[in-house]
Amino acid sequence: MSEAEITQKKPYALELEAGDYWWCACGRSQSQPFCDGSHKGTGITPQKFSLSEKGKVWLCGCRHSKKSPHCDGTHKTL
Repeated sequence: MSEAEITQKKPYALELEAGDYWWCACGRSQSQPFCDGSHKGTGITPQKFSLSEKGKVWLCGCRHSKKSPHCDGTHKTL
């Protein structure tokens, strides 16, 4: 299994509509922070998350959060 790449040492702050989303867990996607299939062959799979209503989310950019796909501030220690 490959190691996830850090795409940025801060969260992605986004306003999203209600629905299902796939967070890029490998860090290789060109559509950050969402999956574009670049994980194939890495042994890392994207993480699905759902929103029941429109709202602001902070998604992990460092790939080290213990609450992924959401940011928990771990990027501050890297």
